[in-house]
Amino acid sequence: MASTKRLTADALAEALIERTGHAFGDRQRLQRALTHASARSSHAGVDYERFEFLGDRVLGLVVADMLLAAFPNAAEGELSLRLNALVNAEALSEIAEEIGLPELIRAGSDVRGLDGRKRVNLRADALESLIAVLYLDGGLDAARAFIHRYWQPRSQAIGAARRDAKTELQEGAHQGAGATPAYRIDGREGPDHDPLFTVSVKVGQFAPAIGSGRSKREAEQAAAAALLLREGVWMNEGSAA
Repeated sequence: MASTKRLTADALAEALIERTGHAFGDRQRLQRALTHASARSSHAGVDYERFEFLGDRVLGLVVADMLLAAFPNAAEGELSLRLNALVNAEALSEIAEEIGLPELIRAGSDVRGLDGRKRVNLRADALESLIAVLYLDGGLDAARAFIHRYWQPRSQAIGAARRDAKTELQEGAHQGAGATPAYRIDGREGPDHDPLFTVSVKVGQFAPAIGSGRSKREAEQAAAAALLLREGVWMNEGSAA
């Protein structure tokens, strides 16, 4: 996970040139951005957390701009759901892993052994810090080039790996519409040993979507998936983005 090596600022910058497409001028700032609070002195975390804050905003701006250009006919709700899928911690953690960022993070021994959600968050935070340094060092053009390189293929991917539909809809609806999906059981038929449930889900001003399944949960998942597919957040296998 996080590296036990203490790379010099120059070595760290050299390791990231090919991965980011940028030659860093302020190499000390880059080193601070990838040094977790657990590996620093009593002033720990100040730079790291500020870099995360800035990187999160730069990433959101560039991805939002990219989506507007890629999906000119998409409604605001769809764009918000797509944005959330591209900038959530899981997506950032995957990209951090893809570019080998975890091995370059300096962190204390209590953090290096993290797993699960905490490890995902650490990797996502480090990637946001890196984006902030790209922006500060090379301006928006440098940050945009890096983000387009790794996020654009994901924004256009067909049949990309999906989280379960209810989780995707829950997070996307909260981010995009400030609403919580409301599920309603519309029907139940068939014998007790083999029932078929019909469920509808409503999010904000979106029209309800309907799904069916052999259990309430299965029907809810089907309804959530139907809404995601209808609004273009998920693509049908074999369809164009």
